[in-house]
Amino acid sequence: MAIPTYEDIMLPFLQHLSDGQVHTLKSLQEALTDGFNMTEEEKNRLFPSGRQNMFYNRLGWARTYLKKSLLINAVISGHFQITQRGLDLLAASPTKITNKLLGQYSEFVAFKRPAKEAKTQLIPMDDDETVSTPREQMDESYQAIQNALSEDLLQKIAANSPSFFEQLVLDVLLKMGYGGSREDAAQVVGKTGDEGIDGIIKEDRLGLDVIYVQAKRWKNSVGSPDIQTFIGALQLKNAQKGIFITTSTFTQQAKDIAARVGNRIVLIDGMMLAQLMIEFGVGVSSEMVYDMKRLDLDYFEVGE
Repeated sequence: MAIPTYEDIMLPFLQHLSDGQVHTLKSLQEALTDGFNMTEEEKNRLFPSGRQNMFYNRLGWARTYLKKSLLINAVISGHFQITQRGLDLLAASPTKITNKLLGQYSEFVAFKRPAKEAKTQLIPMDDDETVSTPREQMDESYQAIQNALSEDLLQKIAANSPSFFEQLVLDVLLKMGYGGSREDAAQVVGKTGDEGIDGIIKEDRLGLDVIYVQAKRWKNSVGSPDIQTFIGALQLKNAQKGIFITTSTFTQQAKDIAARVGNRIVLIDGMMLAQLMIEFGVGVSSEMVYDMKRLDLDYFEVGE
């Protein structure tokens, strides 16, 4: 049989959670492969690249789409529970959960098409979205993968210790070219006692200028009082520039206050931190690389 698509998987995935209990992804994988009557060969089938299990990949996307639609909730990493919205959907007795059906949820639409979030109305998700070109489909798929990876990174950060978070922040800043050496950065960045770091790092290896850094592993949004305190601390630290990093978000008032001091302060929220980790290779590894070719017109003009 053909390996079930992620759309084939989503409804039975949600149905297996209908008891309201917490289930692991591993237990769901076993239940679903049995439910689909998959053979051992089908369970172990890899993509043509030979680098990833086909069913597990599709199961992962089914999980991501259900989670982004707020139909399920990740209690802790790898453990899932149905939400009231998920129960309400099952009560409606859908025959299949598709992109088009999930298009009724604004959270899913925002996840699928972040570049078009200015369009606040719900966007109908057609089952056949072939109106876009293959290149556009690749770009959209790439962005969806990046968004899902960013969410996974933030979950992992939240599940780890405060000391791990401190090292992670240092790793990102060093990869971006700040802080001099790891030894320099480790010496000048001190603990705040509230699951974060607070200190001065070099802007370049020579230390010609310094940057004041605060990083907070918080769940609640960073508000304007925190940014006002941060701005005041810049002077005490003899720093002209500052970076405030949080695993959560910044309130609009906090952003407005930071904007008033020009480009002296950079605010990095959780999503941006995850994107920087991806860009600079912190906590991630390359899975596949597609080398896309195009026609070289200059080559063919030689003989004309």
